[in-house]
Amino acid sequence: MTKRVTPLLTADIIIEMVDRPQRPIVLIERRYAPPGWAIPGGFVDVGESLEHAAIREAEEETGLRVTLIALLGCYSHPARDARGHTVSAVYVAEARGTPEARDDAQHLELFDLAAWPAPLAFDHALILEDYRTYRDCGRVAPLRR
Repeated sequence: MTKRVTPLLTADIIIEMVDRPQRPIVLIERRYAPPGWAIPGGFVDVGESLEHAAIREAEEETGLRVTLIALLGCYSHPARDARGHTVSAVYVAEARGTPEARDDAQHLELFDLAAWPAPLAFDHALILEDYRTYRDCGRVAPLRR
């Protein structure tokens, strides 16, 4: 039997800094291609749950220990990543402390809902718009075709 080829799986984390006014979120400037600002995250290892991958990636890229509070949505458009077809589970998490750029992050900053940096990598502009809706009214990402 031929082995099935499937998309790669990633976990991304929108980290709300709950110890700061207005709960800004952490975005990283990517160290590697494709360039741009991004939500922290990365590939899920074999034998690892999505939730564990999200928590691990948050700590590897920001130094923060996070608590996952919601699954914002799954993003799977075949063209969302120029490197190849990836599917991402995007979580909302809470953290306290001082984040720092680590691992795949060359730079890190906190941003509020009013303005995001440019350029944003991948489909993260769409994800952050979904996050705004989540913050405004508690609705997770809509189903898309």
